[in-house]
Amino acid sequence: MQKNVWEKEYQNPRLVTGSHEPQTSVKDFLRWLRREQKLPLENIRAIDLGCGNGKNSNYIAGLDFGNSVVGIDISETALKQARFRAHELAEQEKIGATQATFEHRSIGEALPFADHSFDVALDVTSSNSLSEKERTLYVSEVHRILKMGGYFFVRALCKDGDKNAAALLVSNPGRENDTYILPEMNLSERVFTREDFIATYTNGGIPVATASPAHARFEILHLEKETHYTKFAGRSYKRNFWVAYLRKL
Repeated sequence: MQKNVWEKEYQNPRLVTGSHEPQTSVKDFLRWLRREQKLPLENIRAIDLGCGNGKNSNYIAGLDFGNSVVGIDISETALKQARFRAHELAEQEKIGATQATFEHRSIGEALPFADHSFDVALDVTSSNSLSEKERTLYVSEVHRILKMGGYFFVRALCKDGDKNAAALLVSNPGRENDTYILPEMNLSERVFTREDFIATYTNGGIPVATASPAHARFEILHLEKETHYTKFAGRSYKRNFWVAYLRKL
């Protein structure tokens, strides 16, 4: 089970860094919201899907005392780290408590939040570990809980031009299309071509060629491919990612 994989990973990190610094791509997205979309990052409600140790959740909560952030993760160990860091930050600011809360649940299940209740949703390389069935529900649920015109940040694994991913798809194929198993972790990951990414995160999985405007859940405002080096078990691997800024239709 993916739950057991991530619990072991946070107890004995080999892939996650343990850093409490927010990811650069998230900070870039927030600056873009403020600069290009004229969205004041004050008194907003955000959800961090697959929040890990809460570094991005706690960062957004710390931008303004009126911000409310919910972080969701499948690992209890990660959530303990997130809550402890939130407590540390609250003590530093002498505010009693931050508005970051953390819940233990899978992002591949129905989410217990009201319709149109969040301004911003984050998915930082989280949903590529879901099955196709889970991911379809996930995109639908994110669309449901976001306010009209709400923003959705997605960073997902990119297949295009990634030699390491291509090798893993051959040597350690998963059960579903374009998935592989990381052998050291027994973790299933999905990589996306550009077309597959657009179909999955804008049209709810319906191929671009057959989708109509009625199928669209999100519009893409920004999409780029990024390349980073990821350390795993002491070795560096070149990995490609899609980074997308989407808006709910």
